[in-house]
Amino acid sequence: MSSKYVQIAADLRSKISEGTYRDTMRLPTEMELAGVYSVNRQTIRRALSVLEKENLIEKHQGSGSYVKDVAHADSSNSIAIVATYINDYIFPAILQDAESVFTHNGYSTMVFCTHNQVNVEREVLKNVLASNVCGLLIEGTKTALPNPNLDLYREFENRNIPVIFLHGTYPSIKNAVCISDNNFNGGYQLTKYLLKKGHTKIAGIFKSDDIQGHDRYFGFLSAFRDADLPLPDSKVLWYATEDKKQILENKYQPLLEIFIKRMIDQKITAVVCYNDEIAFIVVNLLLSLGVRVPDDMAVVSFDNSSYSDFCRVKITSLAHNSEHIGRVAAERLIDMLHGKPVHSETVPWTLVEKQSS
Repeated sequence: MSSKYVQIAADLRSKISEGTYRDTMRLPTEMELAGVYSVNRQTIRRALSVLEKENLIEKHQGSGSYVKDVAHADSSNSIAIVATYINDYIFPAILQDAESVFTHNGYSTMVFCTHNQVNVEREVLKNVLASNVCGLLIEGTKTALPNPNLDLYREFENRNIPVIFLHGTYPSIKNAVCISDNNFNGGYQLTKYLLKKGHTKIAGIFKSDDIQGHDRYFGFLSAFRDADLPLPDSKVLWYATEDKKQILENKYQPLLEIFIKRMIDQKITAVVCYNDEIAFIVVNLLLSLGVRVPDDMAVVSFDNSSYSDFCRVKITSLAHNSEHIGRVAAERLIDMLHGKPVHSETVPWTLVEKQSS
């Protein structure tokens, strides 16, 4: 889990991005924020210091902290970071890695959140273009689907503003530089691991609107093909961004429950999950149905996040390499700003075997 002040900074960053706290608006006092987050004022000061270094807020002596007017900020050395999510799951750590690289190299950062919604992404990209940043590090929105914001991405190219994509890019953007985990190999590696343990009836749960889900699915299928086993078309569940919140808040359990019950009926013995968030719910659902994990059904996943450790049965999961993509992506963007040639890269995964398999 990330430090409390990092989580608070991420939450405040998200509120600034969403417009809860707007340009030139005064933030609540340190005492008020300490009450909201149930922490001491020192923790709040550390969180505000992070935002000040990111050029998101400025402190006025005796008056408090204010959201900076992004459109009129000095942006000659400012880099915009745009993420689909910034205050939950693995995203605070990715942002912290990237920001530390930029700060070390003398750049300030502005952080925005799209919530994986193309309409929000459009407004964010307009805002970034108006801010005249020198570079953009962005996690694309719904990268597996056609994107209506390509005109704005082309405007970055027209203005010679270097852009690095994180996790995935859009096929229609030619020569885009993307730093991502090796998701095809990850899907292949997890499935091969299960096959070696004797499983042949394996299900999969993947995300449909982000390219990472497609790549992991392709690796999953390829492991079956290489093992000369039937491809498991009927044993795959797809979900989209709009399903995610309801699933995580237990408001849409039938989507998973119906699928899992069908897999139990079909004598499935293992399932590959898109990430630890989903695997956490799957394990708890299986246990509630009287299915033993891993004796009756093994569960494996991606990200090796806190979800995998806090689950009632600790989840076998692929861990991000020590060369974390947030840091690698930031370093490559700085290389581009210095005129160095940069190419897309994939970062390998490391399997962390736990109790669920």
